[in-house]
Amino acid sequence: MPEQAGYTLILASGSPRRRELLAQLGFNPVIRVAQVDESPLESETSLELVRRLAEIKGAGVKRADNELVISADTIVSLDGQLLGKPSSQQHGIDMLMALSGRRHEVVTGVCMRFGEQMVSTTVTTGVNMGVISYAEASRYWDSGEPTDKAGAYAIQGYGAVYVTSIEGSYSNVVGLPLYETAQMIEQLGCCLYDFCNHGDSSVDD
Repeated sequence: MPEQAGYTLILASGSPRRRELLAQLGFNPVIRVAQVDESPLESETSLELVRRLAEIKGAGVKRADNELVISADTIVSLDGQLLGKPSSQQHGIDMLMALSGRRHEVVTGVCMRFGEQMVSTTVTTGVNMGVISYAEASRYWDSGEPTDKAGAYAIQGYGAVYVTSIEGSYSNVVGLPLYETAQMIEQLGCCLYDFCNHGDSSVDD
């Protein structure tokens, strides 16, 4: 294994929420984003989709032998229907109205690559939403918060007022399940603390 000072953590995602979650663990990852087509394949389930996209994103960034790459993808599933990021105001409002008063699932795929090793997993959290009126959904959209969020809401922001309860990992709903992330780092034979405070929070081209 390389010396501790030689470890670098790479986050293959431009999501500020994932960066903030990793910061909770003391990580300052270097950001390298791979551009991939996130369209689901025909008959692809939410679990299959997020795992595939997480693995593709991780494979799409350059890395050295001493760099651990974390990649992830999150989607909302409502009765088997996949809800990604809204494409327009009306699309976002329609998503919120569909989620209103119902239970949905937030599914995240996580992939890690270190040396010749690769591990991946999926994590699912159940989210129960209160009733959202059309007027509330419109005002929430106007705040700008839902525009780049799967399911058109952010549980770590104002969107939390619509969530009555969750079943499972809170950090998974935000975008990266921290318990599973830590377990996967150990699974690769690395010490979690070896990556703390390494990297410079920079963004590689």
